[in-house]
Amino acid sequence: MSAPMTEQFSHETVLLHETVDALQPKDGVYIDGTFGRGGHTRLLLSKVSPNSTLIVFDKDPLAIAEAQSLKAEDDRVQIIQAGFAQMAQEIEQRGLSGQVDGILLDLGVSSPQLDDARRGFSFMSDGPLDMRMNPDTGMSAADWIANVREDDLANVLFQYGDERFSRRIAKGIVMARQQQAITRTLQLAEIIKASHPKWDHKKHPATKSFQAIRIFINGELDELDAVLQGSLKILKPGGRLAVISFHSLEDRAVKQFIRLQANGPELPPGLPVMESSIEKLLKPVGKAIKPSAQEVAVNVRSRSATLRIAERL
Repeated sequence: MSAPMTEQFSHETVLLHETVDALQPKDGVYIDGTFGRGGHTRLLLSKVSPNSTLIVFDKDPLAIAEAQSLKAEDDRVQIIQAGFAQMAQEIEQRGLSGQVDGILLDLGVSSPQLDDARRGFSFMSDGPLDMRMNPDTGMSAADWIANVREDDLANVLFQYGDERFSRRIAKGIVMARQQQAITRTLQLAEIIKASHPKWDHKKHPATKSFQAIRIFINGELDELDAVLQGSLKILKPGGRLAVISFHSLEDRAVKQFIRLQANGPELPPGLPVMESSIEKLLKPVGKAIKPSAQEVAVNVRSRSATLRIAERL
């Protein structure tokens, strides 16, 4: 029997207590920029005052349905169906720029999205080759693969997946689509496997390629850059930013953003600029936090997570 469009897939929230505690929840306005299935939001609600507001963002219609159920139970919740790249604009429209106490971002794909074959993210179970966070907007992975140039495909696999055999895999995909349209996840996974000469046998050979295509289809790194820049306008002095990333590209972007805003831009040697004239907008809080061995043992998908925290000056 096919699964109905309601939750039948479990999701373990990653770095739950570490992330919520990093925001120092009290009385104020908080934002969960990646509501997902609401794990972080529920704990945050339990720790903020009755007068606080918690604004949640998500593009996924199933996540929004979950958020609406939570809002029915707790009127401190406000819902915005949009990607976090639109956060600064949405918050400005509500007159809350510079008044937010904390922003939380969990950049991972939620387990229900990965486990539900109909969403087209999984190379382990068959489904339509989609990969869009919001299946109602944008181009599906199948449509993109049907038309992308071989060089462009190889560049995406290398840049976003760190796939060393990107050109060989891209060639295999282009040759395969000349024989038959590529519309299913397992179909693409098998093409990648057949084109891949060597891989870590602890991982599926399509792991890096699927990650790269998902990042590209959803413009994930561009959206991350937009929300990080927007956080500077949204947070009030003393407000906290907590970001969980799951691969090196994301973590590098978060780390470099915090460092730049904490130290100011790198200037040529000898330039007569006084330290006091360099604008510093963030202060890093502690070191990067990784899941404990106990958390990884319970939820293996948490193993690659990294939490970074910064405070608005």
